[in-house]
Amino acid sequence: MSTVVVLGSQWGDEGKGKITDFLAAKANVVVRYQGGTNAGHTLAVGQEIFKLHQIPSGILYPGKVCVIGNGVVLDPAALLTEISALKRRNIDLAGLRISDRAHLVMPYHKKLDELEEMRRGTGKIGTTLRGIGPAYMDKVSRNGVRIADLLDERELQDKLTGLVEEKNLLLTRIYDAEPFAAGRIFEEFRRYAEEIRPHVTDTSLLLNGAIDRGEKILLEGAQGTMLDLDHGTYPYVTSSSPAVGGACTGTGIAPSRINKVVGVVKAYTTRVGDGPFPSELKDRIGDRIREVGREYGTTTGRPRRIGWLDANVLRYACRINALNFLALTLLDVLGGLETVKICTAYRYHGQEITHIPASLRTLEQCEPVFEELPGWQEDLSEIDSLADFPSAARRYIQRVAELTGTPVAIVSVGPNRHQTKVLHELF
Repeated sequence: MSTVVVLGSQWGDEGKGKITDFLAAKANVVVRYQGGTNAGHTLAVGQEIFKLHQIPSGILYPGKVCVIGNGVVLDPAALLTEISALKRRNIDLAGLRISDRAHLVMPYHKKLDELEEMRRGTGKIGTTLRGIGPAYMDKVSRNGVRIADLLDERELQDKLTGLVEEKNLLLTRIYDAEPFAAGRIFEEFRRYAEEIRPHVTDTSLLLNGAIDRGEKILLEGAQGTMLDLDHGTYPYVTSSSPAVGGACTGTGIAPSRINKVVGVVKAYTTRVGDGPFPSELKDRIGDRIREVGREYGTTTGRPRRIGWLDANVLRYACRINALNFLALTLLDVLGGLETVKICTAYRYHGQEITHIPASLRTLEQCEPVFEELPGWQEDLSEIDSLADFPSAARRYIQRVAELTGTPVAIVSVGPNRHQTKVLHELF
């Protein structure tokens, strides 16, 4: 038995899709455990680029079982578009499985997301406007529509009648917006049901059965630890738990059945949207890293904010998730810089702190304390062996492990599979 969780150690966009795709070669089952279309994974296979939003990254390997877990909020229209795009490129979808307990993103969720973000004005959170937050709100308030409801026409119709009436009161009386027609939504989603039905099952039963048989399970999260609803930079967070706890609740796999947790970390730091970012760069070096690293959102296309690597964030992620290993990505992007920096602590009112304050106001007043290391001029992307890396690059990898107390198992220096160097086998 081997169950491995791959999750983000920063604010998302760390390259989890690439690492999951690489590890999926040895896995039997790949599982997405939370989030929705607000996250995207860009994968490079040879000369082809694939952009996935809800389907697990292992789908590019024939014969893998790929599971959308109960913790995901599923947009069926977007899912079917994604399925069609993959089929056109001859990707086999026979192994796709969808939890019957996953909640649905409904049309009114997207509209409410848009209207609420507009209402916030300058205090906006920076959501992707995909309806994810409102869908999770309905889930928690026990007003959600699940896949199981979608497959039962009478249940779907009954639920929509009451829910749409309630949402229309909010839309028309609070936001002065147009109401939705329950009948129209019902007809639209009834069509989705027939296309999705062949993939739906009790995925917790499927996954625990696979573990019992000794199969290798790979769980992938969306976003990152610093966007976790409980542990992130609240309120500038997502609406679910990308941290390791979300892997259990989002799949129905117990904590005792997880063997390893791998935190994916960029060799620098990025975040999308608003919120505190102590190590942020607002100069030509930040601009250079953004362009070399192609730091634009897979889902939204938004330019990402850039900063030096933040060891406070990584130590926090290691603690929250009990990380066994780190996977260091995009190290090649730092090539060509004379020196590179790592934020090793924050200075707050004259005192150094090495933790993440819960108070947003406190975190916004923190100044980064940097350690400067020598850079390297060599292009790492085509160096075959880690042993052949320039000494400055190897020292950078070593320093990340020292500052976090967590060994680096994987180093990635480019988008393709052959540009991934393995220091510790995970399966």
